[in-house]
Amino acid sequence: MLLVRPPGVYRAQEDTSLLRSVLRERGQQGRVTGRSVLDVGSGTGALGIEAFRAGASSLTAIDLSLRSVLASWLNSRLHGVPAMVRRGDLFAPVSRQRFDLVLANPPYMPAAGLLPSRHRMARCWDAGPDGRVLIDRICAGAPSVLDEDGTLLLVHSGLSDEQITLERFEEAGLVPEVVRRARVPFGPVLRARAPDLRARGLLGPDQLEEDLVVIEARHG
Repeated sequence: MLLVRPPGVYRAQEDTSLLRSVLRERGQQGRVTGRSVLDVGSGTGALGIEAFRAGASSLTAIDLSLRSVLASWLNSRLHGVPAMVRRGDLFAPVSRQRFDLVLANPPYMPAAGLLPSRHRMARCWDAGPDGRVLIDRICAGAPSVLDEDGTLLLVHSGLSDEQITLERFEEAGLVPEVVRRARVPFGPVLRARAPDLRARGLLGPDQLEEDLVVIEARHG
């Protein structure tokens, strides 16, 4: 998929590709057709565009970064997708709306700082010491934006502990399930951070691949 990516906007990588593959499969099964979609933390807009190609009836994209908002808007238009693109913090811009399908590929890389950087490229991946600053917020807020039969699809690294994510969704009253796994070679950021993560016990001494997981959460 050809995407315009201004400086400072997250480049679609293996995590995006993994969630896109889930969307394509569900589109072939007719499980996206006619669904209203929310792409939260949209970046270039790749996930929302894939959902629309899979048959979604409407698309709303949200990102906190102005550059990402502009990229999502531009790419949706280039691909003929009539997306509504909003700027804001996670679910805040759509607090009064409900969606059939919510997509999320948030920052999830464990970092030295307590909070993600706001004005550096690292904000695209840094997510606090355990990588869960935004994941936990998504787990807690998801029920407020899902229709009764709605589904959320979240992708993140095994470094952020999938078991905690499953527990957080259950605490929020949702039914979670791991629907896809993949193992991919380290990217540039993880290669640079590997010595620190090994020292913290988050990576094995000889580990050179990262586990990715897609989790589905829905109302029971």
